[in-house]
Parts: sequence; C-alpha cells; structure tokens
Amino acid sequence: MTDPTRGVLYPDRLPRFTRLAPPVAASDLVAWFWIPRWDLPDGVESRQPVLGFPAANLVVEGPDVTLWGATTRASERVLRGSGWAVGALLRPAAFARLSGAPSDLVDTSVVVEAPELRDAVGGAMPDDGAAVDVFAAWLVRRAAPPTPEGRLANEMAELLLTDASILRVEDAAERLRVSVRTLQRLAHRTVGLSPVAMIRRRRLQEAAQRVRDEPEASLADIAADLGYADQAHLANDFRAVLGMTASEYRAAT
Repeated sequence: MTDPTRGVLYPDRLPRFTRLAPPVAASDLVAWFWIPRWDLPDGVESRQPVLGFPAANLVVEGPDVTLWGATTRASERVLRGSGWAVGALLRPAAFARLSGAPSDLVDTSVVVEAPELRDAVGGAMPDDGAAVDVFAAWLVRRAAPPTPEGRLANEMAELLLTDASILRVEDAAERLRVSVRTLQRLAHRTVGLSPVAMIRRRRLQEAAQRVRDEPEASLADIAADLGYADQAHLANDFRAVLGMTASEYRAAT
C-alpha cells in the first residue's frame, strides 16, 4: 500500500484514522479500507481537506451507504460531534461492477441501497477488523470474481497510481502491452477518468507530500524529480487543483 497520509493535505488535523489491507478474498476488489473516528466537543469543527486518489470509494456512515466516484479536485470534509465511517477504496474491477457508468459519478456520489451492508458494518463496529471482514464479504458477493477486463483495469490503476516512472500514457500502454486508445477506453469504462488525469493526480499527491514533508527541498528540485517541465508547471498544477501555490501550501503546513 502507499503511504497512508498520501492525499491527506494536513495529516496533523486527522481524527483517529486507521487503514487496513483487505482480506485476500477481496484483494482484487479493494485497495484498502479506511476508518476514521472523531469525538469533538460541542461547537467544535474539524475541517479535513483531501486530495483524493483517482478512484471510487464505497462508504458506510450513519444510515447511508454511499458510492463516491473519482474526483478531479480537492475536497473538504467538515466533522462535527462524534461518529465514524468505514470506507473501501475500490479497485476498478469492483467499481465497474457496482456502477454501470463510472464516468457519470466523477466528482459526485450516489446512495446505494444496501441495508444488509450498513447493518453488518454497524453491528461489527467498533471492532475495525470485524467491520472490514463483513464489508469485504459483502463486496465479494456483489462484485467477484473480476472480469478479464477488470483485472486489466486493476493492473492499469496499480501502475498509474504507484509507479513514479510512468509519466506518459504511452509509457503505461507499453508496459501493459495495449494500445493507447485501448488504455483510454479502459480507464473511461472502469474509473471514469482518463489515464492522463490519473497520472497527474498521483504526481500532484506526491508533490504535495514532498512539499509538506521536506521543508528544505527546493520546489524546483521537487518539480524536476516528479517530471514537471519546470517549477511553474508545478505551481500551476497546485493552483488549479488546490487553489494555492506550492509555496503557500508549504507555509500552511
């Protein structure tokens, strides 16, 4: 798994947060499960800005089960009172089974009618491991086994989201031994985003993490290491998605 704080813009503001690997039976369906808990005094809010992974999430929280599509921008979650959520970062093979049109869910969500999942997870909490087990079992019943296309889509997502040497769609297509057009269609059908968008999100997540964690590193060096043409392109990417420059983000962390 990648670093658990990648994509979290201000890790110090996180509530209690647990990330767990899926059981083996669900490993083709879920990248990982995530479980936040919070207990805030009356009148206190906790704002959690997130630069999400370019993937879908299925989340059990309160009375709802919600399927969230991939995102193209940063988002913010405002926590109040006390509560918890159990979420699954879905692999493309699972998302394509749960949604007939992943591209329609980009930057939005839909409530899923799954009372059995909601009740099973709610009954298992606060035992994180038990909650993950019942969540995974439900997904296996609904989305397994992956189709051949789903397995290829999983390979695609793993490559685009974890391999820093992949800077162009052509690089990924060559590695997967498919055409660029095939890769583009596959991403559209199973993720809802283009391969270029997935690469850009991974690169921006990595950039944000390095800007935050390496205060002595120059922004020009970070830009060069991550394949940006120059520091200006890094700044433009930050501004377009996060609404601030890399320098402003560093000053705020």
